[in-house]
Amino acid sequence: MEPSNPALDPTDALSSVPTAGARRAAAVGSLRFFFGPMDCGKSTLALQIDHNQARQGRSGLLLVRHDRSGTPTISSRMGLARRALEVQEGMDLCALVREHWARGARVDYLIVDEAQFLSAEQVDQLAELADEARLDVYCFGLATDFRSTLFPGSQRLFELADELNAIQVEVLCWCGLSGRFNARVHDGEVVRAGSTVLVADTAPVADEVRYQVLCRKHYRTGDLGPAAVRGEQLSLT
Repeated sequence: MEPSNPALDPTDALSSVPTAGARRAAAVGSLRFFFGPMDCGKSTLALQIDHNQARQGRSGLLLVRHDRSGTPTISSRMGLARRALEVQEGMDLCALVREHWARGARVDYLIVDEAQFLSAEQVDQLAELADEARLDVYCFGLATDFRSTLFPGSQRLFELADELNAIQVEVLCWCGLSGRFNARVHDGEVVRAGSTVLVADTAPVADEVRYQVLCRKHYRTGDLGPAAVRGEQLSLT
């Protein structure tokens, strides 16, 4: 049977080019949230996705809020790092993208690391960019803080994201069970109160605040397990 409108036959090399409106309708942006506890490889995955997107000729913006390095960088504990733009408090992310467009720069996607530290309003802006500007937005971050309470940015991402992806790299508590609670530790004790935002790493440093991933039982009881020796190696004696 002949197509009802030969000019629109997709198999015909001479088919009419779709209108600009039709092209925009066909392009759909998305908002994705990749989450997990500390040490599960969120920043590594962020950099890998950026690499894969760039290899296909796409142009993206790398954004970060409070990286552990203290610099505007997306950094992985495996040693990978890339410069990024620091998201400031109150920054309008829609305006940021428009500024790049005004300079003639193409923006096809956004990589947002440490997205838990975004405000709910900034997450709303990311959803607007996915819907209205057809951008692909990839967010990476923790779900809960040291009190096991959802970060405001993460909560809004759970509410708005098209896709929610728990990072599949399992992080273990010292006891061997799956760990998903980010305990804040100071002077060998689990801290239960304080500012939500306190940037530190998981490496043990004397007299400094650090974080340790625990299972629910040991998070509840505050049991940090055997004393660490040689950095991350546990003593077996």
